[in-house]
Amino acid sequence: MPQTSMFNHMLTRRRFIVSSMAAIGGLATVSACSPGKNPGGYMDAASRIWRHGKVDAGNRSAVLRELVRYATLAPSSHNTQCWKFRIEDRSISIFPDFSRRCPVVDPDDHHLFVSVGCATENLIQAASANGLYGNAVFDPSSRGNVRVSLEPANAVVTPLFNAIPERQSTRAEYDGKPISMNELAMLEREGTGKGVRIIFLTERAAMESLLDYVVQGNTAQMNDSAFIEELKAWIRFSESDAVRRGDGLYSASSGNPSVPSWLGSLLFGLFFTQKNENDKYAKQVRSSAGIAVFVSEGNNPEQWIEVGRCYERFSLRCTAMGIRNAMLNQPVEVTALRSQFAAFLGIGERRPDLVVRFGRGSGLPQSLRRPVEAVLA
Repeated sequence: MPQTSMFNHMLTRRRFIVSSMAAIGGLATVSACSPGKNPGGYMDAASRIWRHGKVDAGNRSAVLRELVRYATLAPSSHNTQCWKFRIEDRSISIFPDFSRRCPVVDPDDHHLFVSVGCATENLIQAASANGLYGNAVFDPSSRGNVRVSLEPANAVVTPLFNAIPERQSTRAEYDGKPISMNELAMLEREGTGKGVRIIFLTERAAMESLLDYVVQGNTAQMNDSAFIEELKAWIRFSESDAVRRGDGLYSASSGNPSVPSWLGSLLFGLFFTQKNENDKYAKQVRSSAGIAVFVSEGNNPEQWIEVGRCYERFSLRCTAMGIRNAMLNQPVEVTALRSQFAAFLGIGERRPDLVVRFGRGSGLPQSLRRPVEAVLA
């Protein structure tokens, strides 16, 4: 995203609209269900997840499990947490979990592999802080596995590592103020990698053009019933459901009230509309300091994992500098629109991978994660 979801999302950037909820009777339960009202509820669960851990450096097994825990704090599309980990004596392997794929919004598993890349970067940053040098190697003979070898080294605690428990995908309006050229340069450096670069859009005219693509993409998605059903399946309307499942898009993490699941499902159909969503994205883009578009040379899982690593460094650097960010991936998710968007960017045959807005603003409740035991292969 601390956090949430790439692509949630990586997180991502979708929420249902409940602005007219007061007009519906019997909603006194809304305030009672808000995060933080219930001891042992959502906020307690989040505080246990989004933290720096302390482990005995001499207990290698505990250290390696802690590295996996840090890796799971990475963003993922719809907060699906689409990864598995295998701990070995001198390495940790990361596998894409295809049982958690989103075939409608992500038919070629691009976002899934980006999510794996984000988790890989977190693991490497955490390894460095724990006196291990991590080297990630993609296995081309596999279905997209990454093996991170771990060798003893001097412990190096970086600002990126320190930012891991604070990072989040903040799907809210920002303050509209620009960030400095020096800050942009730092973000560009973190977000550049092997075959990956960033294009910044900070001029208002360019951002308005970008908004046109977002609206076109959102309109196409809102007219796709399969997209709506897939998204709805990953929304956690109630605090209890979010805590029980530990994944998905909790409504309060998008600035919406927490409501019973049955009511949230009903309201979703009433208020999650094309106009409301397009209006929301217009406000979000216009309140942002700028847009970062990640562009890669290749178009394959190995390259997408590299995109994820670059985005995660970008996001962690944002966090370290007090800058929020969130995905606006409609222009790259709608296949028919992607080539037009690439032409707008002037990148030829290269693929635009991610569209990320950034700026300063307030945070939102952090998304949850499943326990380490649930992601071990």
